[in-house]
Amino acid sequence: MPGIPFNAAAAHARARILSVLGSWSGMVAEERRVSAPERSVAALAAFLGRHVDWLAAHIAAAEATDEVAQLVRTARRVAYPNLVRRVALGGCVETGCGGELVAFVYTHEPVPAEIRCDVDPRHSWPEQHWLHLSQRMGTAFPMATLTTRWLSAADISRLWSIPAGSVYRLASEQQWRRRTQARRTYYHEVDVRHTFDQRKPSLRSADH
Repeated sequence: MPGIPFNAAAAHARARILSVLGSWSGMVAEERRVSAPERSVAALAAFLGRHVDWLAAHIAAAEATDEVAQLVRTARRVAYPNLVRRVALGGCVETGCGGELVAFVYTHEPVPAEIRCDVDPRHSWPEQHWLHLSQRMGTAFPMATLTTRWLSAADISRLWSIPAGSVYRLASEQQWRRRTQARRTYYHEVDVRHTFDQRKPSLRSADH
């Protein structure tokens, strides 16, 4: 309808996701002689999840992985177009590749950082593989500029002078991203700072 906002890039990404998942689901259903799922993204993804072990052993597993990875990258770019910080790192380490490696850091969304080649999308390294990649490149990455800081409840309580109980309440209310390590919970620094930047002084004093 005229005047109604329409995100063409999002529509294209969704159509591509539906097409690719539908194609792979159709192959699985035919070769395994099972009923095909409903043609919706949720149903197709769930179907492929149930057959992932079989698909991982299939001769076409690499192609399926590459296509799905490309879908993820495209969807991230559409969903978070203005929240990506890019850091150039140097030439790609893969033999015969003339591309450049770029770190993509999503600063405000729950998307993990990733280093990938600007020529071949198959050349990509998630954050947990960066140390190995830096060894292959023979250089140390500027990790302070690439990685996200995570704060414990005790850190937040001390830095912003609020009771620990208020930290947990705010984390729940504001839906801070979190991760657990060694049975301790840590919160995304960007989310924490955003919350306190928005709070009024009177609200802060109310926690004491």
